[in-house]
Amino acid sequence: MKVAISSSGQDLNSQIDPRFGRCAFFLIVDTDDMSFEIFDNESGALGSGAGIQSAQFVASKGAKAVITGNCGPNAVSTLYAAGIQVFLGNTGTVKEVLENYKNGNLTTAETANVTDHNGLSADTADNRIMGMGGGRGMGGGGMGRGKNRS
Repeated sequence: MKVAISSSGQDLNSQIDPRFGRCAFFLIVDTDDMSFEIFDNESGALGSGAGIQSAQFVASKGAKAVITGNCGPNAVSTLYAAGIQVFLGNTGTVKEVLENYKNGNLTTAETANVTDHNGLSADTADNRIMGMGGGRGMGGGGMGRGKNRS
């Protein structure tokens, strides 16, 4: 069976990347023979929708389970809609979590373990919602929207 694991590196001794949608790599491991494929997570740089895109990607690779640290509600919903089991809150190496999975020591998650992140941030000066990087600098000398307050 194929299992997708969010990884910070490119081999079985790599640490689990705690972020599903924005992890560095996905290792898709065949638990029958421990062979694996490595994929850069191209969705990690998206402003929004990284979790959904990552979920669709691992589904397209035939994964039947995902092992990761944290996963938001949109990604979890997408994974469950694809019939993929989700195991959250994991740490350690890819090899360690695979052994725990194969020994039945992981518990399937019923819900996300982090809140929804949609790539927006609040501008605390006037409580408007701004796009990423839309905050105001205090220096005022650059090319951005800063205001010199001296």
